[in-house]
Amino acid sequence: MTHDWPELSYPAWQETCTALHLWSQVVGKVRLAQTPWLNHSWHVTLYVTPRGLSTSPIEDGDRSFEILFDFVAGQLRVETSDGPRAQRALPLRAQSVADFYAQLRTTLAELGIRVRIHEKPNEIPDAVPFPEDRAPRAYSQEHALKFWHVLRGVDRVFKHFRTGFLGKCSPVHFFWGSFDHAVTRFSGRSAPLHPGGVPNLPDSVAREAYSHEVSSAGFWPGGAGHDALFYSYAYPEPPGYREAKIAPAEARFDSQLSEFVLPYASVRAASDPDAMLLSFLQSSYEAAANAAHWDRAALECGLGEPRVPRPLRAAT
Repeated sequence: MTHDWPELSYPAWQETCTALHLWSQVVGKVRLAQTPWLNHSWHVTLYVTPRGLSTSPIEDGDRSFEILFDFVAGQLRVETSDGPRAQRALPLRAQSVADFYAQLRTTLAELGIRVRIHEKPNEIPDAVPFPEDRAPRAYSQEHALKFWHVLRGVDRVFKHFRTGFLGKCSPVHFFWGSFDHAVTRFSGRSAPLHPGGVPNLPDSVAREAYSHEVSSAGFWPGGAGHDALFYSYAYPEPPGYREAKIAPAEARFDSQLSEFVLPYASVRAASDPDAMLLSFLQSSYEAAANAAHWDRAALECGLGEPRVPRPLRAAT
């Protein structure tokens, strides 16, 4: 089966990307404020849907609600468990962060949902609180749709890659703080205390997120002088990791980011994008697992297939 991997040049969609990053922080913080803490901040993430990105159901007393970026319809929707009339839709359009925030707050209040959030963006240097960010923000539905199409492909391949691991592994999910789609594997061993220092993020959050040894991979749609790319890193970084040879040939270790990277444009141009991306995910994971001496025999398995149960291993 073939799938489309549309062009996603960061300079072309930079303004829409910036707007969505900030708007997604507003939405994500609503989930954060209402949801019990889950290890490694897995309770704050968004999820790819057939139409965009969603918070998934959020509990609110004896009912629940969901906030969805519907990139197909060009709307932000709030849906509740109260019935068909308890829904609202806001247009995704060029507007300031302050206006987006005010409209969402009003919409939630109309539905009887009262949430207090921390109003300053996370993981962004020199962040401006949402109510004070009145800078005009451009929005292109065409670019948002391309971004969503890319996320659908990334989500599909990452989920397939996830099936090849028996150990602790994160869901495949979208972090609105760093604005990336990610999946993380764990060796089962604890990690040294993380140094913290992430812009506008409490050190306690970063340290809990990296409490255990990981090999993490993700997709980042670009920024800070970089075009869209796939990345893979290890924490803590084991000796010899960055010198490892990984696939495909277009991948390299970026010393500035301290990660292996693979340009999205290379994946898009490949004759088999899924296979290229899988080779990057697998080989960069193997580089981390080998360098850090993970128990690979106990942690790994073959990639999953539809309707085929995982065979049991004999007890040792």
